[in-house]
Amino acid sequence: MLTSSSVLLWTVIILLAVYFAAVTWVGKKGRAHSQSMAGFATARGKVSPWLVGASFATSYASANLFIGVPGLAYEHGTAVLWYTLGCFGVSWVGLLLFAKTFWRYGKKFGHVSTLPEWLGKRYNSKALQAIVSLLILFNVYYIVGQNVGLATIFETVIGIPYSWGIIIGVAITILYIGLGGAFAQIITDGIQGILMAVTSIFIVVSFFWTIGGGWNVFGVLTDRLHSIDPNLTAAIADSGPYNSALAIMAVQFLLFSFVLMPHLLNKVLSIEKEEDLAPFTLSAGLVLCIISTLMVLGGLAARVLFPSLQSADAAIPTYVIEAFPSVIAAIMIVGIISAILSSTDSLYLGITTSIGNDLYRVVAPILSSKKMSAQELDNKSLKVAKGSLIVVGLLSLYFSLERPESLAFLIQFSFSAIISGIIAPITLGYFWNRANHYGAIAAVVTGASLYVAFTTLNVFGNIFIAMFFSAAAAFIIMGVVSVLTGKAKEENLVLEKSS
Repeated sequence: MLTSSSVLLWTVIILLAVYFAAVTWVGKKGRAHSQSMAGFATARGKVSPWLVGASFATSYASANLFIGVPGLAYEHGTAVLWYTLGCFGVSWVGLLLFAKTFWRYGKKFGHVSTLPEWLGKRYNSKALQAIVSLLILFNVYYIVGQNVGLATIFETVIGIPYSWGIIIGVAITILYIGLGGAFAQIITDGIQGILMAVTSIFIVVSFFWTIGGGWNVFGVLTDRLHSIDPNLTAAIADSGPYNSALAIMAVQFLLFSFVLMPHLLNKVLSIEKEEDLAPFTLSAGLVLCIISTLMVLGGLAARVLFPSLQSADAAIPTYVIEAFPSVIAAIMIVGIISAILSSTDSLYLGITTSIGNDLYRVVAPILSSKKMSAQELDNKSLKVAKGSLIVVGLLSLYFSLERPESLAFLIQFSFSAIISGIIAPITLGYFWNRANHYGAIAAVVTGASLYVAFTTLNVFGNIFIAMFFSAAAAFIIMGVVSVLTGKAKEENLVLEKSS
């Protein structure tokens, strides 16, 4: 435990008790909106687009931006700001480019509830829908990263053992998502976004008394980092994930693509009217700008003030406890915990709705001996989705018990595998009329498989470059397969007409 202050300890405990009671209450309020599969998955039109936008930003942020990336900044210095630039700028541009078209297609297809369903209807392929739902299971590793971040906070601040911290986080999240579905998730994430933005602003303001230098505070911070190690202020680091121009370009490609993650695109599907897309994207951009830009700077300040931490992921908790009075520090710690939970609940919802809506709903009619009505299938799909919450929670808990070396790398591995598979079918599905389901299935399998192979066999030392080449291969394979199968189909039609 980083502090022996009883004021800090009990303030955090009380605030967490109030916070957990509040999100559970919101979960109960959301029960009325989660009585159907569509309501559980998206709560379409039930929440203000401004709040949905804030929910998008907070789900984007997660433990990665509040714990993992500041930890990388602590280790590798200012080169990590390339990641921040991508989060604030490149990802938001990606959202602006993809959101409207994705929403219009979703409406055209009959108000779909998930990304796999969107792809399945775009390519008229139930097989593609089921395959993408299986790919989304990689998000279990993403949840593990959130569990580790949350348990690290509980352990370092409150003194709760690591394993118990994981159990508490999993139990609370499953409880309110199981009760309220997307409605509870969006409402709580919107509120958490406010806490996260305030926490991020406090971190930077505190530099005036922790780093010093008045209005030249960032100059002083840069000089002190340079005195520790000149590489800490280099535009391109000599080690780590930002050690070449190609690696930095690959990072920007990843962050542009990150908005395609299923748990984020589901927010677009929560919007009821097209005119609500403007406040949604504006809110998402503003909140994302604050929480992605400012928190990483705390990792740099922690390197100056506490240069010998045993774990880089402890940089932000340590900084907060040492830089602020106990009551303020307690509020900020709860803000960091809310950042972690805001992404965790969205990931749970994304995985479980995909299991119910895209796997069970597709497979059950094929395997069932009797025909089910649409209502009966919807009810059973909803039960499967809610039941799978417990299974996914226990699975993530099991994988979380052994602490990973780097929280950021674990999280980035999980979403890179998914993006490698889905980016080609989504993008070409927008812009290329000849794209078909054969090519889309080949792209999903190729992109994800190559990424896993590249990283596990260490073909590329950098996980971002591995993702870039995996995704590029998926585009090529999809183009080739779509053209070849399209020609074969045309030839078959000619033969049928001539016979």
